[in-house]
Amino acid sequence: MRRKPPLTQSSITVVDQPMLKRAISAAALGNTMEWFDFGVYGYLAATLGKVFYPSASSSAQLLATFATFAAAFIVRPLGGLFFGPLGDKIGRQKVLAATMIMMSIGTFAVGLIPSYGSIGIWAPILLLVARMVQGFSTGGEYGGATTFIAEYSPDRRRGFLGSWLDFGTFIGYSLGSLMVTVLNAGLGEDTMIDWGWRIPFFIAGPMGLIGLYLRLKLEDTPAFRQQLDEHDKKVKQNESSGHKIGEIFVKYWRGLLICIGLVILYNVTNYMITAYLPTYFTDVVGRSQLTSDLLVLLSMLIVVASIVFIGHLSDRFGRRPIFAAAAIAQIILAVPAFWLLSMHSLWAPIIACVVFGVILACFAAPTASTLPALFPTAVRYGALSIGFNIAVSAFGGTTPLVTSALVSGTGNNLMPGFYLVISGVIGLIAVVFLRETATHPLEGSPPQVDDPEEAAEVYRDAKDYADTHPV
Repeated sequence: MRRKPPLTQSSITVVDQPMLKRAISAAALGNTMEWFDFGVYGYLAATLGKVFYPSASSSAQLLATFATFAAAFIVRPLGGLFFGPLGDKIGRQKVLAATMIMMSIGTFAVGLIPSYGSIGIWAPILLLVARMVQGFSTGGEYGGATTFIAEYSPDRRRGFLGSWLDFGTFIGYSLGSLMVTVLNAGLGEDTMIDWGWRIPFFIAGPMGLIGLYLRLKLEDTPAFRQQLDEHDKKVKQNESSGHKIGEIFVKYWRGLLICIGLVILYNVTNYMITAYLPTYFTDVVGRSQLTSDLLVLLSMLIVVASIVFIGHLSDRFGRRPIFAAAAIAQIILAVPAFWLLSMHSLWAPIIACVVFGVILACFAAPTASTLPALFPTAVRYGALSIGFNIAVSAFGGTTPLVTSALVSGTGNNLMPGFYLVISGVIGLIAVVFLRETATHPLEGSPPQVDDPEEAAEVYRDAKDYADTHPV
């Protein structure tokens, strides 16, 4: 209602439905591939420790493997600083194609690395290099994918459509973890250590090629194309990335802080369940590998089954109520849930995994529609990538390493629950300062709708509002 120039029916964007479906599929597949790798790495942590750090104790092997996992997150902010502003300058589609290529190469390369027994210290060094390539590329992946889907989606369905991105995330993780579970059961420990661990990483190569093909078939988003008239092109060609990055920190610090708080809320829980819980079950609680794998997989299936429905609810009731309810639930239930997880019974860990699955789904579902709405089109990709990757690198990716060290150092099996309580409090503070954006146009963009009939309805509503609320 307050846009300049005034809203006209012709300025309302009617979404190209076939292109919208391709955009969601291409973005979600990239996340599927990224999290297929995370699922594989999390479930293979103990095996990889024996392959790449055979001379260390079992606890040292585990810490070294998680340290390599965390090292990939050190370079994620660098990837965000590089790919984010570049995506605002040359387009979302080109950068997302580049990140897909790098992710595929990094993941496939892990499967080619010889063992420590073959090349000695070079084995863990090469693993570290491959992980850092993955980390650098994923620094531009999630911010670009969320921006891409948000800028393609109609305003009234942005939460529902955005939730498909993280649906791809948990499908990828579930596929990766399921594959490792089947391989562990079918091949046995000795064969897995010898060569079986390589199989999941080799599968990631073809998945990357499919994702790259889909992304190359896309046009850039309506919001990005709209701002790139000839004048803007000339301005952007003369604009330095450093100037853009400085502008993000100076002008959009409030959005950055909210982004960081929400990402901490989502990703500490995410990495606690996906990367740490499999090892917590086997090394801390003492469950069998198969039982541990199935329990974590249960949480993932709960997320997959509910995330799209919760995304729809966020369009109807708002993003803030979904985030707030889940954050409060985590603060109250995290420690009791870890108490249930440590019990040697059938139903106690199942109940805890279901609780964590529902909470995680409530964090994941509205994230892809909420974060892009914090920033205007001109800096959206860059600002979102920077805020997201700072939070993930400092708190999300380090969660397995920090919680493993806390449990080892204190002997208290409930320490991961207290860590989740802290992230819940941080996230709840961010929600308090979050402006509700459900059903509203993205900042700097005109309304975006599904069809001409809805465009006419939006225009009539805007005109009626203007007539009854004169400036």
